[in-house]
Order: sequence, then C-alpha cells, then structure tokens
Amino acid sequence: MARQLYDLAGANPEFRFSPYCWRSRLALAHKGLDAEMVPWRFTEKDAIAFSGQGRVPVLVDGEHVVPDSWHIAVYLESAYPDAPSLFGGREAQALARFVNSWADSVQLPGLSRLVLVDIPSTLHECDLEYFHRSREQRFGMPVAAVCAERESAVEAFRASLAPLRLLLKNQPFVCGDAPAYADYIVFGGFQWARCVSDFPVLAGDDAVTQWLERMLEAAGPLARRMPALR
Repeated sequence: MARQLYDLAGANPEFRFSPYCWRSRLALAHKGLDAEMVPWRFTEKDAIAFSGQGRVPVLVDGEHVVPDSWHIAVYLESAYPDAPSLFGGREAQALARFVNSWADSVQLPGLSRLVLVDIPSTLHECDLEYFHRSREQRFGMPVAAVCAERESAVEAFRASLAPLRLLLKNQPFVCGDAPAYADYIVFGGFQWARCVSDFPVLAGDDAVTQWLERMLEAAGPLARRMPALR
C-alpha cells in the first residue's frame, strides 16, 4: 500500500492550510519519505472513519494508520530510525513536546484571534456551515467576533512570542543550526496564518519573521506558493 497523508484542503483541492498537517508534511520531508497528499475537507468524516476519529492529519503507512501530528512524528522517528532524526534524542523529543504544547495553547489560539475570520473565503461551500458552527461552539461567539479587535490584539500576540524571539536572536532555528521537528511545529502555525489571511501577524523586522523566511526557504517552493492557491 502506498504511503498517504490525509491533509485538509480548501475549495481548491491543491490549497492545504492546516497547521497540524504542515507539521506532518515537513516531518515526512525531513525523513526523506514520499507520501500521497490526499485532500480532505471538514465534512468528509467518512473518508477517515478507518482512523477511529474525525480529524487530520492521518498517516497511512502500509498497515499502520496514525492520526494526530505529534503521534505521526513519534511514529516516523521510531519506524524509520536510519533516516534523519526529527528530534535528536529522547531528551530533545521531550523538549519538542513542550514546544508542541506551547504552540497548541499559546501560538494557535493567539493566531486564531487574528486570522479566523478570513478562513471561510478559502473553504469549499460544503464546509462553511460546519466551520461556522464548530468554531462558534469552540470560541463561544461568531467567527467574525473572534477577530473583531485584531488590530489591537496583534500587539499582545507579538508580545507572547518573546521567548521564541529571544531564542531566535541567538540561533538560526529553534533546534539550533538546522531545522527539526520543533521548528516544524511552530512553522505550522505561521504557515496556516499566511495561507488563509493577508493580516500581518508579525512585524517586518521581527527575528521571528526572519526565521519564518528561513523556514520557507527550507520547506521548498510549494510552501511559499501555497497562499496563492487559495
């Protein structure tokens, strides 16, 4: 069976914007593993029912079915030990898990308050009702209200990046001299934001902006081109 990664798509099936899927796409690339990127939309739950849950990414690798970006990374590290390491050892894997928790609890919620309102214009019509309903349940308010004060909220978001900024002033990547999985975690969030929205979540002279440029270079031309496909 060919290796497949089920990956969130917009109205254009080539437009892929999920922060979690980007983590897994780059993890596969880091390991030098090819995979068919299977487009999936929010309401296509039946297509991934075999995974036992209803979200992407889902990796199918032969007989192995692995949902969730973190679990995919851990699986790839274990299943392909001779390929370049995503973590660089058990201690580094534990630190990457901290970065994963930080991204899920700080970075992505902060970005949501800046870009969520722009996502519906990128979605297929079959996903619109689901997206609005599920996000209103999650945030307790309509999607438009989540981003109503984004012009002022962006400063608080940028301030929340201070630890990341201080790190990147002293080394080119989160993982040191070259990117690895912790970089892909953080990149996933910013790639999501730049794919779905033109809102400037980062200042032009920010060390994080400079790191993002290095990450786009490392991720290849498709990553840089993706916003144009929306």
